[in-house]
Amino acid sequence: MSLDVSPELLAEAERGEVDEAAFVETVRTSLPYAYRMIADLTRTLEATAGPFADNTVPPASEAERGQLLRALASDSIRGSLERHFGVRLAFQNCHRVAVFPRGTEHGDPYRTFTSPRAQILNQSPELRDC
Repeated sequence: MSLDVSPELLAEAERGEVDEAAFVETVRTSLPYAYRMIADLTRTLEATAGPFADNTVPPASEAERGQLLRALASDSIRGSLERHFGVRLAFQNCHRVAVFPRGTEHGDPYRTFTSPRAQILNQSPELRDC
């Protein structure tokens, strides 16, 4: 299961739309490694004012790797995190997450990072089964 959903949030979803802040809080508590990584990368992006900030360090455990995969594979989780942090997320392999300033998806840094060439260059035998 991806998220630990409270009975209150489940009841809210059953009645209709869910408050996005409550959803993001559920993501934060259910997937703390993924949330913390995106928060840290967002702070780095803001501090450096670079074109993007990315993580190149593999997670310490399979549980952490699983959190990243669950967060970034879900359109609703990923979209909510992008809106919450005001960034655009990009993802390669099992741990290389990058945050870009919102609105730069058509720029060279984003297109280069998300290109097939970049994906191929980011391959290594130790990441084959991640």
